[in-house]
Amino acid sequence: MLSAIGSRKELTLTDYYNCISDIIDCHQLEKLKEITHHINTTRFQHCINVSYYGYLLCRKLNLNARSAARAGLLHDFFYYDRKEYNSLKVKGQPSHSRMHPLMASEYAAKLIPITELERDIIEKHMWPVTRPLPSYMESYIITFVDKYCAVLEFCIPKLQKAISGIRQSN
Repeated sequence: MLSAIGSRKELTLTDYYNCISDIIDCHQLEKLKEITHHINTTRFQHCINVSYYGYLLCRKLNLNARSAARAGLLHDFFYYDRKEYNSLKVKGQPSHSRMHPLMASEYAAKLIPITELERDIIEKHMWPVTRPLPSYMESYIITFVDKYCAVLEFCIPKLQKAISGIRQSN
């Protein structure tokens, strides 16, 4: 079942899925299922979460929900280990926060044709940590949804564990 954190919806049965159906099963994205991201999830699941919630917000605001869904899915499309990258960082090398959006944009453009909007979303999703400012409202939305999902991905498993512990002790 394909779903986003905090949702019980089967995403393959939604309009959202139509926006990403041509890229979701690419073997290049499948590799992201093997990479831990934000301690409690995979990079693939994180990208689904950002993609889906970004899509919903953009649709609600009459923005380009399709591009938000696609760019959200590809915003963390890179394979290196962030901790390893930071520990091996040499003087003058860009930080992980600056490097991975550029790498994700490059990989996305090799995978599918991406629009100027999608490129902006992917390359600027780390704002305000990095510059320049996003150029589109959809880019801001994905930026904020990315941070929101990271908090959910970190906190929800801890809350579920705590609730389970309370239930077991009663």
